Amino acid sequence: MEPIKNILLVHGFWADGTCYQDVIPALLAEGYNVITVQNPLTSLADDVATTKRALDRIEGKCILVGHSWGGFVITEVGNDERVAGLVYLAALAPDTGESMMDLMSKYGSPSPHFQEENGFVWISKEGVKEVFANGISEERQALIYVTQTPPAAALTVAKSSSPAWKNKPSWYILATEDRSVPPELQRELSERMGAKTTTVASSHCPMISHPQVVLEAIREAAANS
Repeated sequence: MEPIKNILLVHGFWADGTCYQDVIPALLAEGYNVITVQNPLTSLADDVATTKRALDRIEGKCILVGHSWGGFVITEVGNDERVAGLVYLAALAPDTGESMMDLMSKYGSPSPHFQEENGFVWISKEGVKEVFANGISEERQALIYVTQTPPAAALTVAKSSSPAWKNKPSWYILATEDRSVPPELQRELSERMGAKTTTVASSHCPMISHPQVVLEAIREAAANS
């Protein structure tokens, strides 16, 4: 069986498609067809629709990669018959009827670095450094802060429908130094999914701090889905 050559990358809160800039060149050099989704983070339905539009640009089977909230999105979109496998990066993987709040509230309350204005949630400079992107360079932290895409607060209570991970092979990168999505929650989700899990000493952004680990998971998913 030929490896799948289509890779669709989905970002999470306070990010955009550039969060994958450390993995995209390697994927392109290896002959993969790559699309990075630019989700609006305005509603689950909007993000799902945007990701499906990107999927419509692809011919053949595809691997979906989701970081953080992007895991919520690929859990929905992954039910499409064109999706062969799922790769989660320190990501949320809800079951039917679960929301982000349902999952995260088991492990503490929201960070004080999150600031809600006009129904959208911003992350402060200190939040980027201490919670979101701890352990990566100050230059990259500054870039994340100034280019952040604030999510709608309503996303935290949006409910999942039918999770694709119940029917599609899944891989999970578990970030043990994560201060955004607790590592304990990541372990719980990855075990519930039955995902092939790789543990890495990373902050919430393994695609920045450990791109080779992420690349290996994508390659494996493409070869074995």
